[in-house]
Amino acid sequence: MTGGRWLLRAASLGAALLLWQGLTSLDVNLWLRFEQFPTVGEVAGAFTERAGTGPFWQDLASSLRRIVTGFALAAVLGVAVGTAIARSRIAADVLGPLLEVLRPVPAIALVPVAILLFPSNEQGIVFITCTAAFFPVLVSTRHAVGALTPVWEEAVLTMGGGRARILFSVVLPGALPGIFGGLSVGIGVAWICVISAEMISGEYGVGYRTWQDYTMIDYPGVFVGMVTIGALGWLTSTAVERAGRRLTRWLPARDSSGPLPASAARTRTWRVPGRSPRTPHPATARAGATGPRSGSGPFPEQTREVTP
Repeated sequence: MTGGRWLLRAASLGAALLLWQGLTSLDVNLWLRFEQFPTVGEVAGAFTERAGTGPFWQDLASSLRRIVTGFALAAVLGVAVGTAIARSRIAADVLGPLLEVLRPVPAIALVPVAILLFPSNEQGIVFITCTAAFFPVLVSTRHAVGALTPVWEEAVLTMGGGRARILFSVVLPGALPGIFGGLSVGIGVAWICVISAEMISGEYGVGYRTWQDYTMIDYPGVFVGMVTIGALGWLTSTAVERAGRRLTRWLPARDSSGPLPASAARTRTWRVPGRSPRTPHPATARAGATGPRSGSGPFPEQTREVTP
């Protein structure tokens, strides 16, 4: 990312903070009421005070432990079940109707179920977090696997590969971009539900502490909790996106400014999982640039007439 983009992002955040400071310090009270809102300085002071205490870091560790455990379970189960439904008609008939009935139910509505099922609040919160992230991963995996072209599988079968080879060399690598799209959505939904579950039935955690501050009318503390939740969500979603880019680095690189020029496209370096990078042979690149020619290359071109 260029320095200009970083500067633009910093300017956007700074403008939002200045607007917040101006509205709260002037006690603007039009249709929206800002006289009860704490200023940026008050929130910063409360955050500095909280960061020097042990309970703040204990709540932080509790929320991170719950989100990591629940999201990891959801990622494994979502990819496995989504792949099975996309590739097995029996799995689609057995699991599909049940999952489609459960998918519209909000995960936070499962709090009473979690209280009845699990012996501790900790396990119930992890269950709610896992359920929230499971369905985005499931749906994205199912669509990504179902969209793969069968030509790749036929090529592996022609070379003597079995089902395991197809799954780990074709299906999962080919579906990784779609899978990580679902993981990016799932981590955001998981944070929403883990904070809500902590507010309802938690004993520790950022959500629990934020709700306690609200009941005690400690509005700077409420905003400290909101800022902490936003920062944690941003860090975890960035980690998921970077992991996705690293695992799919074999994809053709694209510049955010636009499509690749024709010269760069002809000399593009391709990365295949498990193999070293390779570039097209110069003769192949020249042939691609000038178009196919009859009789060029090791295999002469075959033509046939097609009648409408």
